[in-house]
Amino acid sequence: MLARLGRIVARGRYAVIAGWAGIALCGAVFGGTVYDRTEPLDDLRPNAESTAAQARIDELAPTGEQIVAVLSGRNFFATDLVNQASQIMFEIRAIPGVVKVTDAYTAGSAQVSADNLSSLVVVELSPELDDDAALAVADQVSAALHRVAVPTVLVGGKLLAERDFGDQAIADAAFGESVALLVLCGALIVMLGGLAAGSLPMGAALATVAGTLLALTGLAGAMGVSDYTVNVVTLLGLGLAVDYSLLILARFREERAADPRAPLPDLLARTVATAGRAVLVSGLAVGVALSGLFFFAEPLLAAMALGGALVVLLATATGLTLVPALIAVAHRRIPAPGTRTWVWRRPARRGPGLLARSAAFAQRRPAAVALAVTAGLLALGVPLLHVNLADSDARSLPASSEARQAYEAVERDFAAKYPQPVPVVIEAPAGDPAVTSLLDRMRALPGVTDVDLRESLPPDVVIAEVELPGRAASERTQQLVRDLRALDTTVPVLVAGPAAQLVDAKDGTADRLPVALAVVVAATALLLFLLTGSLVVPLKALLMNLLTMLATLGVLVAVFQWGWGSALLGFTPWGALDVTTPLLLFVFVFGLSMDYEVFLLARIREEWDRRTGDDRAANDRAVLAGITATGPVVTAAAVSIGIVFLGFALGELVAVKEIGVGMAVAVLLDVTVIRGLLLPALMSLLGRANWWPARAAALPPTATATPPALPHPRQEPTAKASSAHTPARTRRSA
Repeated sequence: MLARLGRIVARGRYAVIAGWAGIALCGAVFGGTVYDRTEPLDDLRPNAESTAAQARIDELAPTGEQIVAVLSGRNFFATDLVNQASQIMFEIRAIPGVVKVTDAYTAGSAQVSADNLSSLVVVELSPELDDDAALAVADQVSAALHRVAVPTVLVGGKLLAERDFGDQAIADAAFGESVALLVLCGALIVMLGGLAAGSLPMGAALATVAGTLLALTGLAGAMGVSDYTVNVVTLLGLGLAVDYSLLILARFREERAADPRAPLPDLLARTVATAGRAVLVSGLAVGVALSGLFFFAEPLLAAMALGGALVVLLATATGLTLVPALIAVAHRRIPAPGTRTWVWRRPARRGPGLLARSAAFAQRRPAAVALAVTAGLLALGVPLLHVNLADSDARSLPASSEARQAYEAVERDFAAKYPQPVPVVIEAPAGDPAVTSLLDRMRALPGVTDVDLRESLPPDVVIAEVELPGRAASERTQQLVRDLRALDTTVPVLVAGPAAQLVDAKDGTADRLPVALAVVVAATALLLFLLTGSLVVPLKALLMNLLTMLATLGVLVAVFQWGWGSALLGFTPWGALDVTTPLLLFVFVFGLSMDYEVFLLARIREEWDRRTGDDRAANDRAVLAGITATGPVVTAAAVSIGIVFLGFALGELVAVKEIGVGMAVAVLLDVTVIRGLLLPALMSLLGRANWWPARAAALPPTATATPPALPHPRQEPTAKASSAHTPARTRRSA
């Protein structure tokens, strides 16, 4: 089937290119509007306790958005400041859409810092305002607050922080993609030896990204899509498209060098049948990994999973159709590896590449290399033992953001003295003895300073506000949430607030992670089994991916939580990782690791099927030959995708920067120490056991790849066990 696809694409190359050009043009014209249709998404599923509790509170006592401001730099009691600030507070109350102003000048809130140099202002907007109207009112309030005669006025709040996040996401995407594409284009021209060859992966990448933006625009009409989703998904699409393009291009050059007189359709048939099979399996593996996000049911992760599935589909489609079509048009301008061009002034030296030399070294000392690499990766993962996961909120914004500075000023100067209470919804009358007993036990919990009851509520419900000094989502506050939920009572109780949301996010992830892992691992293992016919190879691949993941997360904890190298990366650490980062990285790193695993194993299996020996030496030769053949393309793919990820790491949003840096670290580790050292070392130690249970269980790439009418000039006789099945399979594939 894939061989037939290669011929069809070769003959209809211009129609294929025109079709993808139309998709890219529509994506360029309409895809950019996706940012106008994005919206903030909840990290929690709708039936999470904190979500249900907040919905109940909004039903009983609806409140609008809040604008929070910190006025600092002058003594609060200065007479002229009191007069001027009081006048401005009354002006703010008169702005249409403002329903309440809580301040220390006119409302007697006493929210003044310990040194009397800062005061807190909270402005509540009408709940009837939609987002656009609320932002318009917020801008009026902000302008008025900035007229207060103090050196520093910081205005923030969730509404303004979300707008800043969206604006920054657009700016980061434009900057990151521009830098990544520019540097990537230059790198591909150098690596592939010419402008035409270097432009092929770029064409596939641009078509994939444009198509992804178009697909996300349509998706945004059916479900919520966040700016964060758009950034991360386009990042993934760029990387995958370049990876698949390089694999197809490298195999075409190899097939052409082996049979320079073969007709172009035949060459592309062989290329798509062999490298295309690896692209197809890799796309399935990455898609399966992304599907694991669906099991978490949260709106943000669901949108990420659907967007990721779309981009994998598009990247795989461009790899199997657009890239061969572009090759068919420009094949005469694609130089053979090592030839002299305007880029390469002298012919490249013939010899094994970096991965091949590393593999040969590992095969000479397999036990020592396997132990050393495993120990090193585990050492990199040690910081993960001290990971702190939290909702980044405004702290994911750049340090220069006023919304972030306002958030941090509130946490620093007012959280301890004026803590944000934890709301508890009790579905029973206040006079119920069970409620009275419950409130007494709440007051007796460790650290609780007070429990207040909200007024003006229906008689059959109570909303208690439990106060605990400290930040709204600190470890102590999270423990308070758990203690509140653990109280034995006969009345229904729901706990809300930021700490409750974080507890629900962590607990939800822990509850669903085993199921998601089981699905992803089982499906990926099945794909690798169908690719190699071995049960050992998938197990080994999964263990190596786990090592990559542990090491990557350990590095992220050191960099983003502890702040190692933060100045070099241009961000201010806030002492935690975003709660979604480990999960997203697991999915993306797992998928990309399988990407390179499939590239290498498909070729290793192909070399193994060609060899008549069945001993350890034959296994080592097959592994080394496979790595030698695919090493250059894997290295080029890793360099390319690393450029893409580091381009996004140049952005200002810390949450996106975490993903970009994490994926770049994972790719670096995977392609160097995992594929170059650990993989060949383990395969050498296992020998023929790598291919257990038997060759007959496999679907050999060579058997399904080459039609009988196109004998490969380099093909060696296969073992009798596999050659007996070759004619029937090749007739079907042709």
